[in-house]
Amino acid sequence: MDSVSSGSSLQLLAKLLHDAPQEDDGDDDEHGPHCSVSTLTPGNIGPLKRETSDTSQVKSENRKTIWNTEEVPEGSEFDDTWDAREQPEYQILFKQCVGTEDVFFGMSRKDHSTACCEDMVIKIKLPETKYSDITLDIQEKVLDLRTPKKKLLLHLPYPVDSKNGKARFLSEEETLEVTLRISRQFDFINFA
Repeated sequence: MDSVSSGSSLQLLAKLLHDAPQEDDGDDDEHGPHCSVSTLTPGNIGPLKRETSDTSQVKSENRKTIWNTEEVPEGSEFDDTWDAREQPEYQILFKQCVGTEDVFFGMSRKDHSTACCEDMVIKIKLPETKYSDITLDIQEKVLDLRTPKKKLLLHLPYPVDSKNGKARFLSEEETLEVTLRISRQFDFINFA
């Protein structure tokens, strides 16, 4: 009850109801009683939003485009919603290079978090698959794997160096092991 009875809350409510847009018909008596609260909608609450000239220029320049490139999520060009192939089981692991000075003495600033890891290892189970049937495409933030029976489109948790990755197929375990170097923006500070 205290929040409703405070003077400032009542003043703000009165201002909100007073600032609501009103229609000027002139002959309000013919149409019945007029209430300004009935024209109040959730869109009327808060400051009025006006379009800036920058957004109107962008809209006028790109009239033939349906969406902006910023609106499209990265890796959506790989999405095949119609593809009925099964997604294989996978596991994402992180590796870091540590020495005795890190483990026993704590001389570097490394800890056990993923922020201190240099590599990302993705293990993908591919039963009844030959090495020659695997198609693997790695982008900065997307791993795309295709086989005749399985399909994996994986958005990676960190950007990777797509040019210097390693992949090996362990035929005994029927697993593809992909090792990728993580390329974060501030690694030169983290690992200095």
